[in-house]
Amino acid sequence: MSETTRRTFPLLPMLGHTKGKRSAVTCALKCDNACAGDVCNTSSNGYFRDIASTAMSRRAALGLGAAGALAVVLGGTGTDAAVADSGSGLSDAVKKGFGKSKLTFAPIKPVDAAVDAFTVPEGFEWRPIIRWGDPLFADSPAFDLNNQTAAAQARQFGYNNDYTDILPIPGSKDRRAVLFTNHEYTNENLMLPVGFDAAEARAIGRAAHGLAVVELERKNKNKPWNYVKGAPLNRRFLTDTIYELTGPAAGTNLVTTIDDPAGRWIKGTLGNCSGGTTPWGTILSGEENFNGYFAAPGSSAEDKRYGLAAKPTTRQWELDEPRFDTRNPGYANESNRFGWIVEVDPFDPSSTPKKHSAMGRFKHEGANVIVAPDGRVVAYMGDDERFDYLYKFVSKGFYKPGDSADARKNNMNLLSEGDLYVARFTGDSPASEIDGTGKLPADGAFDGSGEWLPLVVNGQSAVPGMSVAEVLVYTRLAADKVGPTKMDRCEDVEPNPLTGKVYVACTNNSDRGKTGKEGATEVNPRTLNRDGHIVEITEAPGQTGTAFNWTLLLVAGDPAANGSTYFSGFPADKVSPISCPDNVAFDSVGNLWISTDGAPSVIGYNDGLFKVTLDGPERGKVEQFLSVPRDAETCGPIIHDDERTVFVAVQHPGEDGTFAAPNSLFPDYVGAGSTPAPGAARAPRPSIVQVSRK
Repeated sequence: MSETTRRTFPLLPMLGHTKGKRSAVTCALKCDNACAGDVCNTSSNGYFRDIASTAMSRRAALGLGAAGALAVVLGGTGTDAAVADSGSGLSDAVKKGFGKSKLTFAPIKPVDAAVDAFTVPEGFEWRPIIRWGDPLFADSPAFDLNNQTAAAQARQFGYNNDYTDILPIPGSKDRRAVLFTNHEYTNENLMLPVGFDAAEARAIGRAAHGLAVVELERKNKNKPWNYVKGAPLNRRFLTDTIYELTGPAAGTNLVTTIDDPAGRWIKGTLGNCSGGTTPWGTILSGEENFNGYFAAPGSSAEDKRYGLAAKPTTRQWELDEPRFDTRNPGYANESNRFGWIVEVDPFDPSSTPKKHSAMGRFKHEGANVIVAPDGRVVAYMGDDERFDYLYKFVSKGFYKPGDSADARKNNMNLLSEGDLYVARFTGDSPASEIDGTGKLPADGAFDGSGEWLPLVVNGQSAVPGMSVAEVLVYTRLAADKVGPTKMDRCEDVEPNPLTGKVYVACTNNSDRGKTGKEGATEVNPRTLNRDGHIVEITEAPGQTGTAFNWTLLLVAGDPAANGSTYFSGFPADKVSPISCPDNVAFDSVGNLWISTDGAPSVIGYNDGLFKVTLDGPERGKVEQFLSVPRDAETCGPIIHDDERTVFVAVQHPGEDGTFAAPNSLFPDYVGAGSTPAPGAARAPRPSIVQVSRK
């Protein structure tokens, strides 16, 4: 790669086409300009079947009867199923206290995208816990922005942290914990000065990818967390860390390479986005935009469906490692070894992380697990691509509660074998009422029924003409054959631990309704959908079944600038404007929290974190809690409302700047200004931030 190419990233096809505050640089580095290329899903399946020609309601479709109560499955805590009130959708077990959080705040106003500040409500304060480049190990060098090396970066906190969670260390009395995060991608234009050696720059970029586990400590639960340099659980997962491939695809000829003829041991993880934490204390991370790391033949149906192309990559790691060019002899399958769900044990620094082939291969945003009443575990997953699908995995084995060695051994294998499904949504309104504007149909809601279509069941392929291994390695192609619903970029998908309802963040899809592209459907009701929406799913009769009800909780946007918004009936003039929902989380009493990536497309605000009420007269009320700095994305929200504390991962602050002229100085401000603290590096540093009451 030439110095000019490396330093300026001139190939920015999204320049002039992004909306709101989205950076064309982010498009190039994070997802290989996915929205500038052809849509990967060109299948002509039936996707969405409106049932307007009949009088069937979604209740009748599920055999529940017009007045039948809806059974809500409560999972995750081993709670028995309960009968829900047909009006609220909540079980009697969780009505008391549901939504009444200790974390009260006055919503902030939207912050203009030109402002470089981290903004929190009155009475709160923020501080970084750990930043890009902070040393993790006893022998880690201090961060030196002007003299960075690959060896140093491998021993330091990585770049662009996304999914994050904080798990208490047993027996520590709330004083010690482990923080997990993943490092999605890098921007060497901000990380390194002009004139830096190109090969070393690529090596630094590789070392800044991956995952991290970091120990935290505090004096008591009312004090802030600090990371512990040299702690025994600290760990970096790099591009040469070995992962075990589990499940039916492991060992098959679809994943073998010259470096791994056994097809079971994979070097590294790439493009990690969101994730989830399992009931047994491990972390799941989703390999998302892996295609941009590989040069490929690009001519096969498989390559095209996964966005692999015959061109030099932006980072050009193929110059250093032949495996990143699948045209090289012996590496034809290397890209098949990415696009999986990764599982990490943060409490065992000697453990081998796993990639689970049973959960399918696509652009995983993440995976979130709930325990069904029968003891099996269910994981929900979104494929973050325009017009791609929503998936569900149901384990073959059963969850064992507790921390005994037997329970942990059992639970660590639950995601290695099970059934895989893809979702089909059906609306209950006439097709003529879904006109693409976002106008509500006559029944006053975007809603309907759905079914989970089998891909792999009982260890057998449910897709004609494809083996189990082919279904799992080429999951997108398998799903195309069974007719699921094309969605508007399903990103984070999480079940509410108190109600069992599942929330799907559909970030956006500005291609919907364009010439030759699918138009509006009731579950994706807007054409040129730049602001996204949230789908609420109620499984019927439970998480392990194949039928569900659904409704749209909100159709996002700025009501003052865009009339095609919907907030479950809550007055649109009384909500915080919200756009491009990305990650979701829940507080201890069941409120939904949404972090955004793209901010309202008409006006252009900085991204933020928002609380959404799910029940009662204020259902659909959106309140903005915080705003991240200029060019940044809000990721990995953690809500510890019992301690009146929130954590977020701030990714790609100042993305549109350069090393010489930074566009943000987060987090090294002086006070609330933009002047760097004495001795601080003049560069934005992706960070994990804690926000708490003063």
